[in-house]
Formats: sequence, structure tokens, C-alpha cells
Amino acid sequence: KVVYMKVVAIVQARMGSTRLLGKVLKEVAGKPMLEHVISRLKQAKTLDEIMVATSVNERDEPIIELSKRLGIDCFIGSEEDVLDRFFKAAEQARADTIVRVTADCPLIDPYIVDHIVSYHFRENLDCTRNLIDEANPKSFPRGLDTEVFNMDVLKRCYELAKKTYHREHVTPFVYEHPELFKLAVLEAPENYRRPNYRLTVDTRDDLQLIREIYRQLYVRGEIINMKSVIELLDKHPELPRINAHVQQKKLKRLPAIDL
Repeated sequence: KVVYMKVVAIVQARMGSTRLLGKVLKEVAGKPMLEHVISRLKQAKTLDEIMVATSVNERDEPIIELSKRLGIDCFIGSEEDVLDRFFKAAEQARADTIVRVTADCPLIDPYIVDHIVSYHFRENLDCTRNLIDEANPKSFPRGLDTEVFNMDVLKRCYELAKKTYHREHVTPFVYEHPELFKLAVLEAPENYRRPNYRLTVDTRDDLQLIREIYRQLYVRGEIINMKSVIELLDKHPELPRINAHVQQKKLKRLPAIDL
């Protein structure tokens, strides 16, 4: 008997970013950034559903409105306790497996999402993510961050994780307890190994780079291929320099395995 597993991408989105307020709805090529994230995820073959998880804060109303307009379910939960928000969103979606994505990654790669989900199932893992680490030459560019975990893992985190940063970041508890979970951190395939390219949006300079990439490569009704992005940045080193100085908030590192 084949057991059907429902795979749900939950996109973490809120307006209250400290470094760039309202960043997830900033316009990129005539559309809010979150809309690009959703369009790109729709191209992933392994996903059964896409859901946005936002907060009860009234400034997040525009995120709820956009989700409605795009026909995407939107869960509204705790602003600070993101783990609580994620768990309840996954419950509402009746997810068996969750793909966690953040709304500030407007070049999230559906091909890599599929790669990671497939690996996760093939190896029967609890939690799988890609290597995002500027110090590691085998890392993906930041902004392709994709994390896959099973509902029972999320439930255990929800019940056991007590520290504030555990609740704010969803999965640190998992990585701090490798004895409890089967984990994998996947290295980038060779043509994706660009640890110094920053394709996420935390600051105005990040946004400037993303807008420039979209200006040069975006065709309405299509999504930008990551190969084209890497070629563009390799060919024009002045582009990645736009946001090369931006520091990422640090979280715990883990050893990676080859994809």
C-alpha cells in the first residue's frame, strides 16, 4: 500500500523586518516580492500546496490581502513565536511534510526545492536542508534557503523547544539535538557553488541587487532560471559587490553532505 504524504510549502512572511520595513511586499519588476516567491514555488513539482504564514499584527494585513488575491491560503498566528505559527499553519494545512521558505528570497529555486524534498524522502530523513554558509566553498548562494521536515519533527520541537531563539527560528532545536533526529545538510551541485552571492533581501542594497537581476532577466509570465542569475553575476562582478558588505545574522552551522 502506498502511503500518500502531503507536502506543503509554508512561506514565512511579515512586514515588521528591523532592517527593511515591509520588505516582503517591496516591488520587484512590477510585483510584490512575495508574489515572485509564490510564482517560483508553484513551479516545484514536489509540492502539493503553498501556504503563507503571517502574524496577527495589523500591519501584516496587506500580506493576507495579497495571499487572497493569489488564491493562496494564509495562516495568521503569533508574531514572535514563529514555531507556534508554523506548527499551527502545518496543522491547518494537514501537512505530513513541510517545506520552510522565507518571503525575502525572491529567487528561491523550484529545482533545488524538488531536489531537497526528493532526497529527504529517498533517505527517509527527519529534517533536510541545503548548505547556506558564506565560509564554505560548497555552499549555495544565500537566498536559496530551503528546509524540509516532517510533521512529527515539528510537533516535537513545538512541545520541547523552550528557549526564545528556538521559538523565533522554528528549527534550531532540531540541529542542537542530532541524537534525536535524522538530519542532512546538502552541499550545492558544482554549478551552484557561490557562497558569496547574496540573493536574499534584508537591506536596501540587497533589494537593489534583486531589482537589477529582475530588470535584466525577468520575462513576465516566466520565472528566472538560477543558471542565468549565476551567469549574470559571474560575468558582471560589480553586481554582487552591491550587497557584498551586508552581514547575515548568524545561526548554528552543521556539517554538510554532497548532493
